[in-house]
Parts: sequence; C-alpha cells; structure tokens
Amino acid sequence: MAMPDQQRRYMAALAEKYPTVAAAASEMIRLEALLRLPKGTEHFMSDLHGEHEAFTHILNNASGVIREKIDIVLGDTASAQERSDLATLIYYPEQKLPELKAAQADLPAWYRTTLLRLVELCRFVSSKHTRDHVRACLPPSCAHILDELLHAHFEDHDKDLYYGEIIASIIRYRRADAYILRFCEIIKRLAVDRLHIVGDVFDRGPRPDLILDNLMEHHNVDIQWGNHDVVWMGAAAGSALCVATVLKTTLAYNNADTIERGYGISVRPLDHLAAECYAGSDVARWMPHADPRTNCEPANLLRAAQMHKAVTVLMLKLEAQAIARNPDFLMDGRDYLNHIDYRAGTVVCGGRRCPLLDTHFPTVDPADPTALSPREEAVMAELVRNFRESKQLQRHIQFLYAKGSLYKICNGNLLYHGAVPMTPDGRFAAERFEGRAYAGKALFDYCDARARAGYFAPEGSAARLAGQDFLWYLWCGAMSPVFGRSAMTTFERLYIADPATHAEVKDPYYRLIDRPGTAEKILREFGLSGEGCHIVNGHVPVKAIEGESPVKGGGRLIVIDGGFCRAYHEKTGIAGYTLVYSSHGLTLRTHQPFESREKAIREDEDITSRSEYIYTAPHRLLVADTDEGARKRALIGDLAALVEAYRRGDMREDVR
Repeated sequence: MAMPDQQRRYMAALAEKYPTVAAAASEMIRLEALLRLPKGTEHFMSDLHGEHEAFTHILNNASGVIREKIDIVLGDTASAQERSDLATLIYYPEQKLPELKAAQADLPAWYRTTLLRLVELCRFVSSKHTRDHVRACLPPSCAHILDELLHAHFEDHDKDLYYGEIIASIIRYRRADAYILRFCEIIKRLAVDRLHIVGDVFDRGPRPDLILDNLMEHHNVDIQWGNHDVVWMGAAAGSALCVATVLKTTLAYNNADTIERGYGISVRPLDHLAAECYAGSDVARWMPHADPRTNCEPANLLRAAQMHKAVTVLMLKLEAQAIARNPDFLMDGRDYLNHIDYRAGTVVCGGRRCPLLDTHFPTVDPADPTALSPREEAVMAELVRNFRESKQLQRHIQFLYAKGSLYKICNGNLLYHGAVPMTPDGRFAAERFEGRAYAGKALFDYCDARARAGYFAPEGSAARLAGQDFLWYLWCGAMSPVFGRSAMTTFERLYIADPATHAEVKDPYYRLIDRPGTAEKILREFGLSGEGCHIVNGHVPVKAIEGESPVKGGGRLIVIDGGFCRAYHEKTGIAGYTLVYSSHGLTLRTHQPFESREKAIREDEDITSRSEYIYTAPHRLLVADTDEGARKRALIGDLAALVEAYRRGDMREDVR
C-alpha cells in the first residue's frame, strides 16, 4: 500500500537524521535505555516577590537536598564543620573559596581532600543521569578531565592512585581553583532537573530583577504567571495604566531601587510632579513600608511618599478610563474618581456615601475627574517611554513570555498561581468577554491568549491596546484566574476609614478546595486523572502559624505560598515552601527565615528546612512515567515505522 503524502514527508524528514536501519535502531536502543532511568527531580516554588537573596540561597542549596547528599556521601568521614564548609563552598564557590584557602596551613592537602570529596558528591548526584547528559553539563575547557574523574572504572587499577595522580596534576599546574568552581556548579545543576516557578516574581522584596537574572541562567525552568507578574508585563508592553500600577506598588514598598538601578528607568518625571503638586500635602497615609534593606532615611521616605500619592491619583484616573473602555470587566462603581463629591469630601462606595480620609486632589478637575492634566500627560508619556526603552526590563519580560503561561500541565501535575473561579455551589464560574462565555480551562486559555496579544499584537492595533487593558484586568479583576478576589481595594484602604470596605472577598474556590471532590473536578477539567495527579497552587499565603495545612483537597492540592517574602513572615510563621517531586514522590520542604547572603558565606548559615512526604509513588518513577517518556516512546514508534519502511523499500537507506 502506498504511503500517504503527509506520512512520506515526515518519514523523509526523519530519514535525514537517521539515514540507515542501523542508525534508527541505535537510536531506539538508546531511547529504550533512557526510559528506564529514574525521573529527574523537579522543584516547585512560588511567590518569590523580589526576595532575591533567599531565593538564590534555596536555588544554590537545592532546597536542602545538597546538604542531605553531603551528609550521605561523607557521613562520619568528615566533621560537621567540614560538611558545613563544603556545603557553603558549593552554594557560593567564588565567595567562599578565598576564605577557606586563607585558613589552611597545608593548602595542597586541603585542595586534595576537597577535590576528592567534590568528585564523590558529583558522582552521587549524577547517578540518575546518562553519561551523555552529564557530559553536556561539563564546561568545554576541562570537560575531558572532569569526565574521567566522574566516570572512571577501577576494576583494573587502584582508585585512590588513579584519582591521586589526576588531582596531583591539577594542583601542580595551579588549576585546583578552576576545577573546584566547576564541580560546585555541576553539582548544583545535576541536583535539580527542572524548576517550576508558580507565579509572582515581582514586587514587595527589593530585587526581582536579580531573581530573573538567575532564572534566565537556569538550565530548565518554566513560570506560571502571577498577578504581580502580568502587571509588569503590561508595563513593559507600554500600558500607561500598568506603568502607574507598577510604580504605585514599588513605591509603597520603598523599592524605587528596583526601577532605577535594576532596570535603569528614571522616575525623575514623577518625582518632579510630586514635588510640584504634593510638596505641602499630608502624605502620612502614603508612607512606604520601611524595609531596613532599603533606604529608610527620612528624606527618602518622604520623597517616596509624595511620589506614591502622585502616582496613586494618576493610577485612579487611568483605571477609570480603562473601566469605561471595557464594560466586559464589570467594574462599574470602581471608577471612584467619578463617584466623589469633591465639595463635600465624600465618595459613594458599595451603595453608601462615605467621608474621605484625604480630600487633597490638586490635579483633579471635578468637572472631568478622570482626565489627565497636560502636565500629567507629559509625565506618563515619558514614564511609558522609559519602561519601553529599558533593555533589561524588555529582556526579562520576553523571558517571562517565552518560558511562562497562565498554567502548565507537567508530569501529571497541574500548575497555576491563583484560582479556578467557581460559583458558591461548586460549578466553574463563567465570565463573558467579547460576546462569549468562558469558564474553567477555557477561561485560562482565553486569558493566556489575551495576555500575549497585549505584548505581541501589532503596535498601535486594537488587539494590542485591548490586550494591555486585559493585563491590568488580570492583575485585579474579580474573574481573573491569577487574582481570585472580589476587588483590589486600594482606594478603600487609602481613602475610607470603614474597615468593612477594605475586605477583598476570596473567590468560592478557596473555600471549596478543602473538599476532595473539588480538586478531582479541576484535574478532570484540565484532562488529568489518577492517584499521582496533583494541583500545585500559589498566591494565598498559608497561615502555618495558625495551624493551616498547605495540603488540601484530600491530598490532591498543595498550596506552596508559605510567605517567602519578609512582609509575610509574621502572617505565616515560616519563610516559604519548596515542593520537591523526585522519583519517589512528592515532598514538601518548609523553610525558616534567611538572614543574609553575607552571613551564609561568613558563618556557614544555611536555611533550616523541614521535610514532609505528601505523596509516595507506588513504585520508583522512571523517565518512562513522565511526559518526556511519552515523547520518547512516540519517537521510538516513529523510528520503528521508519525501519519497516526501509525494509519494505518504501524509503531508501543512505549507505554512503
């Protein structure tokens, strides 16, 4: 029977890579062997919120896995202090190595011991990987020697002698430092096969830009966007509203350094506007959170507060304009500048007229309250241009789009940041956008597409402008899967005294996920079923201090927002979670606060973590049990068909 044209074209493309029966069969044998390896270890983290030092440390120590492996490999052959020194050396090799060298009376002996220990540790962490994979991780400059040290066999020669000769040569030719650095990097890379970030890289903490630098260097990472991420994506795309929102949050946490030093974006236009319009204004309610890691000089805090107030009014104007442009958002009544009686100093909120705590609106025209003044127009135009022209910001946002999405399905796990909007009776809540209703998975898919249009649709097109408004809606809209609350009550908390107006009512999802059936229903909606399938969720900090468990839905849903950001430590009682998915199952690691990078290097201070098994696999999971395994099996099937085509003569071997 003749081969269909489409199949023939595919087979021809496959034959270019595997031109003979022998080549195709060899590849099938290689793939079959890979399927029998243990699955790689995956780490899940969420809600990093700019805490770059703590994140970097957890990335370096593989959530405590590396220290555990050091203890296993070295055992009683090294003292507790030596094991701590080795761990810190692996975490921060360039900083710790000079300190350790300076403390040695016999440096060559220390070099020899350290290199031997690193070799043994590296052999241990590489045991579940193929030799080809390990080789691919080795730096070209010293790959051959490292490969020999890691994969030598000792049936025919003495191990200590063989190692000793190679290491003696490394020390003799003054290459010990370079090899130590390389081994430390390889160990960290091999310890974690894949990293999942379940939303909210930005805001609150001091340097989200440094976290993104680290993520861009990671060998295998994906990101599920959080609401703090999408608003930065909108700002980079050129949305004036998202720019104002980003600046408002940044200034509320006194993190202008992120904008100015991290991204090279000047806030001088806003500073000048604030100095002109709000110099004599009461800014007590706009004073930023005074994180001691930021510049807390009184003059700087006053400057930040004045800019915070100025940009808040700008944001409220732009919000009202977006609400008017987008009736689908169903946010009528939240355009508060249209509901203020400027003479009486009151505002209508929730159907009630409330007195305002602040009535100073020097740039608002009561006759047209949402219009930007010419001065404000010029300031916003310059700020938008500064965001658009920041090469570092654009680089980071393009990375977020390339590696990110609203949700991800990976190896039987469903990952998303916020919530699957639901009705009180447990149905998937539907919202109408552009004349169609969306709920469940369809809502996530729709929101993902609109978020991409805000950045990638043609410049100046209606789709791009509407997409940028939608990125703002994802930040704070009631039906946004990455927000999951009734409203973002920024205006109420700043302008209205009544605490009842400050409440942000959680979507019914957050009550319903305690029921096992809810998690099962969501998994089925996204095409998943079976005991090994789980939901990994971020966004809402788990109040562990009050006894709240991160494991919900009968063990099928794990909330991994443990308050990574310092601003949440008192609320949660911990400093974050890492979920680890190894070949044995799921383990939740609970982290205690991290003081500083300097103390970690100087005093070998590690993050204390506690482990708890969430799910134990019925058998050791192999590559064959993963998504990658399914792809490899499909390729094996295609190669088998190619071999048959060669043997039937439908395809001709290239035997040159």
